[in-house]
Amino acid sequence: MKYGIKRITCDLIKKLKREHMKQYKFLLIAIAICLSVASCKKDFFTGVNINPNASTTSTPDLLLATVQAALGYTQGGDFSRYSSLLDQQVFGYQNQTQVFYKYQINAGNFDNQWGDIYTSVMENNYTLIQLADEKGYNEYSGISRLLMAYSLQLLVDNWGDVPYSQAFQANKGGVITPSFDDDAALYDTIMSLINIGTTFLNNPDAGVLTPGSDDVIYNGDAGKWIKFGHALKARLYIHQSKDDAAMATNALAEANMAFTSSADNAQYAFGNDQTSANPWYQFGRDRQAYITFSNSTIADMLTNLDDPRYPVFIDPDNDGGALSPSGTYFGGLPDYYGAVNAPVELITYDEILFLKAEATLRLSGDIEAAQAFYQDEIQADMRKLGISGADIDTYIAANGTLPGNVTDAIAKVSLQEYIALYLNPEAFTLWRRTGSPNLTPTGTGNIPRRYIYPQTEYSYNPSNTPQSTLYTPKIFWDK
Repeated sequence: MKYGIKRITCDLIKKLKREHMKQYKFLLIAIAICLSVASCKKDFFTGVNINPNASTTSTPDLLLATVQAALGYTQGGDFSRYSSLLDQQVFGYQNQTQVFYKYQINAGNFDNQWGDIYTSVMENNYTLIQLADEKGYNEYSGISRLLMAYSLQLLVDNWGDVPYSQAFQANKGGVITPSFDDDAALYDTIMSLINIGTTFLNNPDAGVLTPGSDDVIYNGDAGKWIKFGHALKARLYIHQSKDDAAMATNALAEANMAFTSSADNAQYAFGNDQTSANPWYQFGRDRQAYITFSNSTIADMLTNLDDPRYPVFIDPDNDGGALSPSGTYFGGLPDYYGAVNAPVELITYDEILFLKAEATLRLSGDIEAAQAFYQDEIQADMRKLGISGADIDTYIAANGTLPGNVTDAIAKVSLQEYIALYLNPEAFTLWRRTGSPNLTPTGTGNIPRRYIYPQTEYSYNPSNTPQSTLYTPKIFWDK
């Protein structure tokens, strides 16, 4: 397991190098740890159950910056690539990505992203929660719980049952082979994390130490983090809203307390340094033509819809090539998503508007009310991407009317949300929930419904790790 077992510092350094120098901060920390011990070989047996990537002594500002950077890279890296291959927003052109695109997938494919989210993100975040609570840093306590909730949602939505209640204990002599918690019960855990986190953020006493520039997402703005909490709860409720009016009601109520404009978007912005670059930029630089864009399913959709977002999403002239003529991105993924400092979006205002449209349709079947949200979302997404007002008006005139049938209306809303969620893992969840857009399998068998548990779990925690395929067991909301 990569959250506290069979990990040594030298292995971490090699892994970080293999993963294209994700964040130079992590590498420097790892090197410092390695230099502080006498010998990697000497410590192999004495430190085998210690995770060297989990900080034992640190400050909240360093931990928060580390957690957010790791989350941005982990979501924008393997989570984004794998989900985008499965939901056909990108094309697996050659080598490993072509094999994955054809569903020739094994447990080893998921070792890195499982390890990254558990160690670099969640274990460091667990340390931050403990430190913030102990010191009375209430704003850090709130933000760290919301980040934990978001990270746990990523895990559950792709794997279902996962370790949480017994995780993060190995470094303190606790459980080293944790059990896997039920996925539906973990949704309740996520809700609890959000509620407790919001309570901390609403406390008039923020604590003697508060976040600022170390909070890359919101710069320490507690009000925006509270909106983020409502947005995440709205997402959790809409996931469970199929044939459940109560969940649709809750989704709409939470969405109404969430983002009010694109200025509230939760995103992690990367820097201009090559070693701290956007993960898609790094992938295009180091794995040229492994993935292409202009021959993807979504590219055909955009063409058929005469969608003005096409040149923002895809550069067909340089697809599969090296550095673009502008020198700012690689291959077929232009600046907004592929530049060196491009942001990774977690939750956005346009997603919330789509969510409102779907919840309205599921709750009341009010086509007119849902259509207003639907059109507003298309506008919000296109304005965010820099599309001209004239092009937006033309597109809405052609595509902005919902069908009179609720089922068909939900499918049309989901199609546009799928487009707006470009390269976001949430698009894979959306497709599994709604069946829209209508995708044709690209390999043998049906399109996968989930990730397989990683080989590291089957190797080091075999008695607890459930058996899984690409299709079973389904995530609890996948009905």
